[in-house]
Amino acid sequence: MNFSLTDEQELIQKSMKEFADEEVAPGARERDRNKTFPTDIVKKLGDLGMLGLPFPEEYGGGGGDSISFAIVVEELSRACASTGITYSAHISLGGAPIANFGTEEQKKAYLPPICSGESLGAFGLTEPNAGSDAGGTRTTAIEQGDTFTINGSKCFITNASYAKYLALTAITGKRADGSKEISALIVPTDADGFQVIDNYEKMGLHSSNTTELVLENVKVPASALLGKRGEGFKQFLVTLDGGRIGIGAMGVGIAQAAFDRAKQYARERTQFGQSIGKFQAIQFKLADMAMQIELARTMVYKAAWLKDQGKRFSKEAAMCKLYASEICASVTSQSVQIHGGYGYMAEYDVERYMRDAKLLEIGEGTSEVQRMVIGRDVLENG
Repeated sequence: MNFSLTDEQELIQKSMKEFADEEVAPGARERDRNKTFPTDIVKKLGDLGMLGLPFPEEYGGGGGDSISFAIVVEELSRACASTGITYSAHISLGGAPIANFGTEEQKKAYLPPICSGESLGAFGLTEPNAGSDAGGTRTTAIEQGDTFTINGSKCFITNASYAKYLALTAITGKRADGSKEISALIVPTDADGFQVIDNYEKMGLHSSNTTELVLENVKVPASALLGKRGEGFKQFLVTLDGGRIGIGAMGVGIAQAAFDRAKQYARERTQFGQSIGKFQAIQFKLADMAMQIELARTMVYKAAWLKDQGKRFSKEAAMCKLYASEICASVTSQSVQIHGGYGYMAEYDVERYMRDAKLLEIGEGTSEVQRMVIGRDVLENG
């Protein structure tokens, strides 16, 4: 078993660490305060070829692997979690469904703009009454001749304001047993009747784009169907598996940033005549934080490796997402605690890390859902 990164992965890690430190981190606090989307950073990521990193070269991608994707997400999230989630959703939710399930014509039409950054990737799954129970979808797509007419709404959609099109799920009919037939379709965001509403006031991730979508008699051609009719539910489960690796990598990145700040503060802050890092209570906190981050990173890389090997990785993706998100919440909280009163102040980044961390326990399936996925898998597959 080899735990070393390849030369290419190490190069990506080095270059993205430098990019994150020099281009992303300096304005992160201000962007969070002003709720400013990182447009310039996204453009630079496109110029570097990162926006199409894991997609085939024939469509403008970089032909990279899932570990490299996780490395990029981690480094971006270490500097700015809003940038990290923008990138992660662009790849794993926006581009991946088209790369995995699209026809050759769809891939040629939609992947090059995603890879270049002409369009950010987005994916419409969650609805007001269909969150953890994604099968509760109410949005409909009625086929009439060679056209689907879509009506419904989606919520908590990342990047939609900057996407030219997105894949979304809708009910296209009923199965023989009476259950919903859910399909996925590619829908242009400038279609008549398609409205993107950016109206959320969030706890954290203030400079990421999170929107509501409203679709009123939106018409798309039958060729907009992504994959086969009725396979939308299976498609978004596969999509979420990949997305959970991204969320896990985000958790590692945010936790690493919080840990780095806590270490620095523990060395510099003096109380009772010595640096607080000399006290066993602080050392034990830092030891636990370091151990948790290392384990979370290993879990993320294992899930990504399994994905690249074409092996089953649903359980491991759920595990890395669950563990990394929960240790991220713990590490950021402990970092604030180590900073004391200063940690509660907005001019110290650790309070932002703590706010940003909470979303990771909710998005891409709550912690409770991850435990259901893991528990079901261990019972069925040993």
